Amino acid sequence: MGTRGGSKVRLWYTDRGKIGILICYDVEFPELSRLLADEGMNILFVPFLTDTQNAYSRVRVCAQARAVENECFVAIAGSVGNLPKVHNMDIQYAQSMVFTPCDFPFPINGIKTEATPNTEMILISDVDIDLLTQLHNYGSVKNLKDRRKDLYELKRK
Repeated sequence: MGTRGGSKVRLWYTDRGKIGILICYDVEFPELSRLLADEGMNILFVPFLTDTQNAYSRVRVCAQARAVENECFVAIAGSVGNLPKVHNMDIQYAQSMVFTPCDFPFPINGIKTEATPNTEMILISDVDIDLLTQLHNYGSVKNLKDRRKDLYELKRK
């Protein structure tokens, strides 16, 4: 049967901030999260299912890049363990994490919180949306504001 992609990139408005959701492979395309960032996204959620460490690494590295590029928090959450009697679910590899931009006053390495690799657990992390506003106005770099819109543009179809 398989899966197929959706037809929308949508921002969700909550009482805690504006959130975006990209599922697994979608985070490997920077344009999708940039569309959401242009609409004021504060947190990007990336649920994923990867069976190998190299597949997990692609999701992780791209998700962390999206936090830097879009000056937002990014939370990744994956499945671990195995379900040997379920087709294509015999093994998974994951490490859930919350990423931040790499600027003051965020963690130096851009990692707010991380779970133990490939271990079942619940990860809870408080994020301060006001810090994103400070970053957008006073950060040492301003990725969103300093884009060369005179050379390129990104627009929805």
